[in-house]
Amino acid sequence: MLSKRTDGYHDLVTVMQPLSLADEMTVTWGDDDIRLACDDPELPQGKDNLVWRAALAFAGETGQKIKASLSLRKKIPVAAGLGGGSSDAAGTLLALNVLAGEPLDRPALHRLAGRLGADVPFFLEPGPAVARGIGTELTPVELPPYWYLLLNPGVPISTHRVYESLDLPRLMGRAPLAEADFDPERPEAWVANDLETITLGIFPQIRDLIGRLKTLGAGAAGMSGSGPTVFGLFATAEAARAAATEVRRTFKGWLTVARGLTGRETDLGWEKDTWTI
Repeated sequence: MLSKRTDGYHDLVTVMQPLSLADEMTVTWGDDDIRLACDDPELPQGKDNLVWRAALAFAGETGQKIKASLSLRKKIPVAAGLGGGSSDAAGTLLALNVLAGEPLDRPALHRLAGRLGADVPFFLEPGPAVARGIGTELTPVELPPYWYLLLNPGVPISTHRVYESLDLPRLMGRAPLAEADFDPERPEAWVANDLETITLGIFPQIRDLIGRLKTLGAGAAGMSGSGPTVFGLFATAEAARAAATEVRRTFKGWLTVARGLTGRETDLGWEKDTWTI
């Protein structure tokens, strides 16, 4: 975390990698106005849903009347710090742009995505990136297909409270990492999350989960975003699954193993590289 801006956002440096874990979005061009159906009863089905807002934003940007049926099947937990809503919004923009004859080029899509949320532009692209500014300034970075063991204990996290509670003067005294610092062979040297300084103090069980992942052989472990999901990085699917099996003996929350995507996947089967027990 670098500083707080006058617009209320924070300037940051963060590494992001897309995962094989993904929601399923079906977009069909129809004869009616925007319609949205979602299988998660916790999410709003109308204009308060980020997917709906993405469709309205696309219509406003292009001047086209959007007649689309949107069907969302959730696999990513809500409010988990995993970018589920942001990825759904990005997928909506990409699908509508194709169905509408691609009226927006890539830079225009990124600008529109940034107005919907700081994380949304990242999910327009297929590979990992270093994000700067509020998260919309993206630089591609090479990362291997790490295997992630993801654990969500289901405790409620207020992202606003976490950011407002940061000790920025102390955090700002450190030099930000550059691309050369992200050695893919030594993730333990750079995997860190300033937001943990707040969240782990409120929910010590999250600290315990991170420690558990490290004892089970994770090359690095930490919290995703403002939490509550934590992750452990493993070199192989077998190692991640073995750790997951061990954790499941006592952990009752949401648990999934997923593969980190490199941006070079050419097949359509990557979404099958997930494992849940």
